[in-house]
Amino acid sequence: MTRFTVLPDDPRSPDVRTLLERHFEFNHKHSPPEDVHALDAAELAGDDVTFFTIREDGAVLGMGALKHLDRSHAEVKSMHTTATARGRGVARAMLAHLVETARALGYTRISLETGNQDAFAPARALYMSLGFVPCAAFNGYWDDSTSVFLTIEL
Repeated sequence: MTRFTVLPDDPRSPDVRTLLERHFEFNHKHSPPEDVHALDAAELAGDDVTFFTIREDGAVLGMGALKHLDRSHAEVKSMHTTATARGRGVARAMLAHLVETARALGYTRISLETGNQDAFAPARALYMSLGFVPCAAFNGYWDDSTSVFLTIEL
């Protein structure tokens, strides 16, 4: 079985920035510009974000982050895997790590926003398979025709 390593990382490092660029390209390809809520490298490096990469033999396969909203609530941000890593359990491993990290940090709820377009169907299926359920817009988001909001109580 392949073993992945999930560690805190710097979203400004060159190999991570390449994956972050793919993340932005994917989001802009499948969502209207006003509905792309992805954080850039500087925002992901902020004090209110805990950013991780998942690697195999040193190569970045994916990334994910937790953004602090309040004492009990965090948001999943910037979940993305490389095209070649898809279907290998990378995203599931990252999401499980984010949930466990949130628990360890004392959060009791995690929420996220993702697209409702077909391109985001695998992500929605993953989130729901780990217990996320639909919720209302949160933390400055608004209900729109392209977003799906999900949450999980820890």
